[in-house]
Amino acid sequence: MTDPSTAPPLRDEGPSPYVVDIERVTLANSTFRTALWTGSNLQLTVMSIAAGDEIGLESHPDRDQFLRVEAGRARVQMGPEPDDLSFDQEVSDDWVVLVPAGSWHNVTNIGQEPLQLYSVYAPPEHPHGTVHATKAEADAAEEH
Repeated sequence: MTDPSTAPPLRDEGPSPYVVDIERVTLANSTFRTALWTGSNLQLTVMSIAAGDEIGLESHPDRDQFLRVEAGRARVQMGPEPDDLSFDQEVSDDWVVLVPAGSWHNVTNIGQEPLQLYSVYAPPEHPHGTVHATKAEADAAEEH
């Protein structure tokens, strides 16, 4: 495994060509959400979810989402309505979660350590350069 402490500084490199050791950068990330690359049709973000915390129930009507867990344990819930989350599964290191456009979903850290994951949105979900140091900061941004 690579040393997470040697990861490059995190900033949005899109839409310029970009390559990255995604495992190293994801494991080194300490922010709730940071956009690493934002293009016209795709966005890559890294996330660190504190133990017992969650991404928060949400739906993206016009975009699919790919999430990959690099470290930690999570409960993934999805469904057609906020009160009908009929899909419910636990995931851990190396698992992938695919969220169809329009599906309500939430990811909750059920482990004792931070949940380290990365997410790909198609098309992008957040403004270029997004950095949310905490979930509270992310929630405040969503309200605007």
